[in-house]
Amino acid sequence: MPKDRRSPGPAPRPVPEGLDEIDRTLVGLLAADGRMPNNALAEAAGIAPSTCLTRVRSLRERGVIRGFHADVDLAALGQPLQALIAIRIGAHSRDEIDRFRAKVPGLPGVLSLFHVSGANDYLLHVSAATPDALREFVLDHLTADAAVSHAETSLIFEHVRGG
Repeated sequence: MPKDRRSPGPAPRPVPEGLDEIDRTLVGLLAADGRMPNNALAEAAGIAPSTCLTRVRSLRERGVIRGFHADVDLAALGQPLQALIAIRIGAHSRDEIDRFRAKVPGLPGVLSLFHVSGANDYLLHVSAATPDALREFVLDHLTADAAVSHAETSLIFEHVRGG
């Protein structure tokens, strides 16, 4: 019996149905300020606080809102250097890709891992204390990994978040 073929990573989540204008307003407000108190959120959306609480809870349960995050000043934490590392995987076996995907997010300094199309397979967003620490990260965790056939590092001079 042939093995099922599927793309690496978790199965795609279905697009939540039934998002109305109020849901979209709540999501937009929380994306801009995840710490917005329920009363202020309700007032900005033009709904009662109890309704707001129920709707936000529903958005979280349906996976529309996946979490709330702090925007951290990495330099204040002693990690002022950021880089994007383009990675190519040598052998595209399911086991190697799964192992790589499971390992990388837990490495020190890793902020995000993106599976991308094109010449590279992944983009890795990392932070480091110094250029030497970044070099050591690449050597110890990427080029030493049997799955990685190529890693190209680009320093990030400035990061501006989208609205």
